[in-house]
Amino acid sequence: MTLTQLYVTLAIGTGVLLVSVAAARLAARLGMPVLLAYLGVGLLLGQDGLGLPFDDAALAQALGMAALAVILVEGGLTTDVKDVRPVLAPATVLATLGVLISVGVTAAATYLLLDVGWQMALLLGAIVSSTDAAAVFAVLRAVPLPKRLTSLVEAESGLNDAPTFILVLTFSAATLEAVQPLPLLVAMLFQLAAGGVIGLLIGTVGVWLLRRLTLPTSGLYPIAIVGCGVLAYAVAGLTQTSGFLAAYLAGLVLGNAGLPHRRATRSVAEGLGWIAQIGLFVMLGLLVTPSELPGSVVPALVVGAALLLVARPASVLVALAAFRVPLREQVFLSWAGLRGAVPIVLATIPVVTGAPGSDQVFNVVFLLVVVFTVIQAPALPWLARRLRLAPHRLGPDLQVELAPLDAMDADLIHVTVEPGSRLQGVYLPELRLPPPAATTLVVRGPDTFVPDQHTRLRVGDQLVVLTTPRVREATERRLRAVARAGRLAGWFGETGHPDPAPTANRR
Repeated sequence: MTLTQLYVTLAIGTGVLLVSVAAARLAARLGMPVLLAYLGVGLLLGQDGLGLPFDDAALAQALGMAALAVILVEGGLTTDVKDVRPVLAPATVLATLGVLISVGVTAAATYLLLDVGWQMALLLGAIVSSTDAAAVFAVLRAVPLPKRLTSLVEAESGLNDAPTFILVLTFSAATLEAVQPLPLLVAMLFQLAAGGVIGLLIGTVGVWLLRRLTLPTSGLYPIAIVGCGVLAYAVAGLTQTSGFLAAYLAGLVLGNAGLPHRRATRSVAEGLGWIAQIGLFVMLGLLVTPSELPGSVVPALVVGAALLLVARPASVLVALAAFRVPLREQVFLSWAGLRGAVPIVLATIPVVTGAPGSDQVFNVVFLLVVVFTVIQAPALPWLARRLRLAPHRLGPDLQVELAPLDAMDADLIHVTVEPGSRLQGVYLPELRLPPPAATTLVVRGPDTFVPDQHTRLRVGDQLVVLTTPRVREATERRLRAVARAGRLAGWFGETGHPDPAPTANRR
């Protein structure tokens, strides 16, 4: 590759990335999961759009699996184990028994309503039986659901990828006559158990090492932590066990171990997760040929309707029968089973193995994910309110929206009172920050509070200072000056210049 080709590749790649980010913003405003925006970008760039050729299903499968590994590690790292622990049992049953019920019911409906054999029906049922937490929470980010319910959806989505992957591999590589139910069930349980053990083991060893190693810079901690999660996925794959489950559980262990620089790690992991999602969905959009989709519309609608209206409710009802989950929560869980990246990636497996009718399967799955995401996603907030799982209104004429700071023309400054800092003992009014800058939050150990005029700073306090771009530099200088010379910094000639050399008569 020449330098010119490199520059062109980088320009196109970053252009696609920025367009995808802008498209995600539009999808969010419309109440749709961002996966639709990324798929749309891929379709626009593809053979029936701008003409970019891409039809390598094997490469798409390999890159898709790698992206899913990163997404699952990020999911584990950003999940609070305290929220997952109470719902772990129902989530596990829903992700195993529930998946088997969903596969069976969907396959039966597909066999009866479409002109396909049992193997094709079971393959389709297995591919579409995995839910997508990212798609659900992208829609419900502003809906205050009960914590137990959101944790159940999240845990199920992190766990159910593994059994569906095993089933898809089985139905793609072997004839139906060669598949024995009992040995298949035993093999599935072994792969899940062994993959879980590998994930927990590598996560635990990673925690042990990172607590004893002092890395030269904080930026290496997120890389090491995410690397441990991906390592768990790779080791599980090499041992023919569940890499998906290993990656998720390793991330769960690492993310809840209280390791240094946890906030930075979560931020890096979320960024990597977004890059993986954008690349994955754009690539899958490129892999589709829109001109071949019309013939798959009816099968996609039939399979999707059977999944949404029969298979998913039946799996939720049976799997949660022993856990006393309220009926209204079961109704919501039935509708909230959004499909996302995993089914489309899984649909590349029969294409790579050369299974009969695999191209038709891929098109059906792609259409099913797109169409039923459009149907289900906008209705989820409304359904949550109708089932009294979320308040109808947050307050009289009150609209709440997460707004980026740049939309408010504001900046945040994070300050830590280090040992030896003259900020220690200073009362908040004595900071005398330039208006309109203000200290809006103080984090003191496990406590977080809004400070007032009687708040006196201590070593270890973390301050959140809200300011504007116009006075940000002056605010930073004042904070730096007080940290060096105390509340009377100005009297001692301390200006808070970034380079301490120009200051004079420092106390």
